[in-house]
Amino acid sequence: MKSYLGWKIDYTVPAGEPAFAAPDSMSWRIFKNPIALAIGGVAAVLLEFADARIRSGVWDHSVFKTDPIGRSQRTGTAAMVGVYGPQSAARRVIQGVTNMHSKVSGMTPSGEAYKALDVELLDWVSATAGFGFLTAYDRFVKPVSYEDKCRFYEEGDQVARLYGAQNPIHSPEDFDAMLAALMPRFEPHPINSEFLDIVKSGKEMRNVPKSLQSSLANASVSILPPKVREVLELGPEYDLSPLARMSLKSLGALAERIPVKGSPPAQAATRLGLPWTFAWKSPKAQQRILQAVPGLESASPAHPPAE
Repeated sequence: MKSYLGWKIDYTVPAGEPAFAAPDSMSWRIFKNPIALAIGGVAAVLLEFADARIRSGVWDHSVFKTDPIGRSQRTGTAAMVGVYGPQSAARRVIQGVTNMHSKVSGMTPSGEAYKALDVELLDWVSATAGFGFLTAYDRFVKPVSYEDKCRFYEEGDQVARLYGAQNPIHSPEDFDAMLAALMPRFEPHPINSEFLDIVKSGKEMRNVPKSLQSSLANASVSILPPKVREVLELGPEYDLSPLARMSLKSLGALAERIPVKGSPPAQAATRLGLPWTFAWKSPKAQQRILQAVPGLESASPAHPPAE
């Protein structure tokens, strides 16, 4: 059981209560992989910080500047609840986050007013999270087909709308269009390199080797759209070496095969009456199991994700 924003999150109860994502969804597949989450989460933050309104809102109204890793982990927990948690718990967490955001407003250093609940900002935050996790999985765990990329984005629609997004992306083209519209606002800032330096230092995650932390940070930069990386002035000092890339891919593939008992996907499977290792099984094996469990919703019974 995990605590977030004062609530106790138990992924094992109530028995049978569905999550917002079906157990054979792309979301269940991607969010179980810690390498994809680590790389994608940092990339999402960098994309958000490219816009001064979001950067100022986070920097001035949260503990990010004093506890960036902890704040990022809490954001990751909120995302995890939206995928694996019972819908009732997910709604409570989302409402809590929205209540906090309702109090966030201010001015950027250039004098532009912002509110955390501005729809344009909520749309972009939702898009960056989806892009980050999906792209990290695609590059460092397993290639994802175009059809499954669209499936992943579509699966996040309901949760994104609960957070206040009004234009959730449903395809890679949707992300590209939103990015193109916001690119003129993007600018470099010392906060980006400060954040990456903290990630690379390993100080905030002492149980993870410093060399791996450095590789994760560089990998996050590597999946940014090239034009964004150029605008943010994240130069060759953040290049990912071939050896580091190979090592991260090996870790990503390993994490894809080894079930973690007690993790959110394992507990969520138990809640739904499935084997706790369900999320780590192949799509074909998942379909066989789901067919034997009456009444359990499938992401797309006729078109399961590709092997």
